[in-house]
Amino acid sequence: MLVERHAGTSTHPRGRGNNLRTMEIFRTAGLESRIREAARVLAGNDGILQVDTLTGKERRWIIGDISGGMDVSRVSSSDWCLCSQNDLEPVLLRYAREQGADIRFGSELLSFTQTGEGVQAQVMRRDTGETYTVNADFLVAADGPRSPIRTQLGIGQSGPGELFHNVSVTFRSRALQNHVGEKRFVVCYATNPRGEGALLPVDNKERWVIHVPWYPDRGEALEDFTDERLAAHIRAAVGVADIDVEITGKAPWHASKRVADSYGEGRVFLAGDSAHEMPPTGAFGSNTGIQDAHNLAWKLASVLRGWAGLSLLDSYERERRPVALATGTRACVQAADEQHPGFSPAAGRNNDPADLMTVALCYRYASNAVVGAAPEQPIVPDAFQLGGEPGSRAPHMWVMRGADRISTLDLYERSFVLLAGSGGQKWRSAVEKASRNLGFPVEAYLVGTGADHDLVPDLDADWAELHGTAEDGAVLVRPDGFVAWRADAAMPDADRVLTNVLQTLLSRD
Repeated sequence: MLVERHAGTSTHPRGRGNNLRTMEIFRTAGLESRIREAARVLAGNDGILQVDTLTGKERRWIIGDISGGMDVSRVSSSDWCLCSQNDLEPVLLRYAREQGADIRFGSELLSFTQTGEGVQAQVMRRDTGETYTVNADFLVAADGPRSPIRTQLGIGQSGPGELFHNVSVTFRSRALQNHVGEKRFVVCYATNPRGEGALLPVDNKERWVIHVPWYPDRGEALEDFTDERLAAHIRAAVGVADIDVEITGKAPWHASKRVADSYGEGRVFLAGDSAHEMPPTGAFGSNTGIQDAHNLAWKLASVLRGWAGLSLLDSYERERRPVALATGTRACVQAADEQHPGFSPAAGRNNDPADLMTVALCYRYASNAVVGAAPEQPIVPDAFQLGGEPGSRAPHMWVMRGADRISTLDLYERSFVLLAGSGGQKWRSAVEKASRNLGFPVEAYLVGTGADHDLVPDLDADWAELHGTAEDGAVLVRPDGFVAWRADAAMPDADRVLTNVLQTLLSRD
């Protein structure tokens, strides 16, 4: 059940950068094609541009290619996607309802109490004032940066707090597209002091957004941003004094860096902006929130189905909070590199586009839900690295399953999955025995070209090398696509070892 105080989905074009990991999650959920259809008008946009004015002579690409020139198909089943929140949320809403979700708009959580057995909440219908009680096993607070639930739990936050302030302005201009240039950008930073701002296309034709710096510490009020002032600001950013501009909306936003000191208490968990805030540069904030939810969802499902003990849920904070801390720091560096309007820190470093790929795909977990992780390693490595290490996102590999070409990532969502190569029949038998012992499904796939293999790799792909093991080894992958455990080679009593590993991972006594 989702309780949402607003009457419907978001109407403002924000939070539009969906990175590779998020799109992989949407793919395994069966949503990728729907989202790309909703985002088709921006499918050709790429890169981050900086200009004095859009029509001026000073023009440089801060990032020419979001993927840093990398062949994305070699590392992922998906690709980046620009889909604004107002276009994305209706897709998610329709699909959630198709899956049987109970979505209650115009409903506000008034209060809640919890015991060791569950959570009881008081909810109000905002149109009628009617209140009712909801009894649930768990409560997930995705209630934004000023989270009332986090406040009620008494959970503090760490970090520098507010960094800068902008006014996000939506407007129409039919002539603006004539000044964009041949290559369509993701965002264009105008540095002209009279028109400083971050310009973003909404449809590449007549709908646009510009983020204008706002300085409340200098006495500026939101009311000072009149339509006339904003239209003049946009014209200065473009460099055309008489270009058509129609202001259609404006909303303030505050870029902050904060992380909750805890990700929950008892049966209540924080996710998204209630757990962490970071600058929008790099699109890290929304992606981190979506990946929070994905990490928590399979763990809640495992507990509710009786597969796991409650202690599994402790791994949510242990895994996701360090990622938020590392990612928030990287978002601040990105804001400095891009010289985001209103942000005036010490100079950033020269940005390496591949760094965005590293942050998006290579973060690591070390918790009670991983066996064999190296806790001394950095949460985000210095360079792009996906080698099948426990705690890392499982490598992507194109394979044939019968007549279908799929990614190995497509296998991971509903259960634990074990991949094995030659000699894999022993691993398949071990999986079957472990699954019977534990009373929940574990799937096994043998990778190779033999008649008894389930997945045939592309000709240039070496399964064992890609996953950091030997041909007779195996890799166990969690339902969220992260490596839970790895066997370097075949082993005696593999079913006993695998049973013990799964019991440990799932906190089963």
